[in-house]
Amino acid sequence: MFYSSEPEKLRAFLRDKLGFPATDIHDGWLIFDLPEADLGVHPADSKDGARSGTNDISFYCDDIEKTMAELKAKGVEFTGPVEDHGYGLVTHFKVPGGFAIQLYQPRYAKGGGA
Repeated sequence: MFYSSEPEKLRAFLRDKLGFPATDIHDGWLIFDLPEADLGVHPADSKDGARSGTNDISFYCDDIEKTMAELKAKGVEFTGPVEDHGYGLVTHFKVPGGFAIQLYQPRYAKGGGA
């Protein structure tokens, strides 16, 4: 769930720029059908601004450079270059409402179990 000061623009961005399929449940209220998700639990670290109970949504891809090129061609603006964070290659892109979302290419095997 995203809360945005520009919900209509953010819905259009997710649908048109990121290509997420959606169902209009009522007067432009889109519910997006995302095919897969992962959940991680990180330690709370107040020096990084992550107090206990906060959450963060990110999207992953198989090839970050290719995905960035495709999104840039659709007008998506990235906040910085790709960085190696150990678990994956990471960048962020701007969305309507004045915030950014993380995009990463995992460096771990997905679906491997624990």
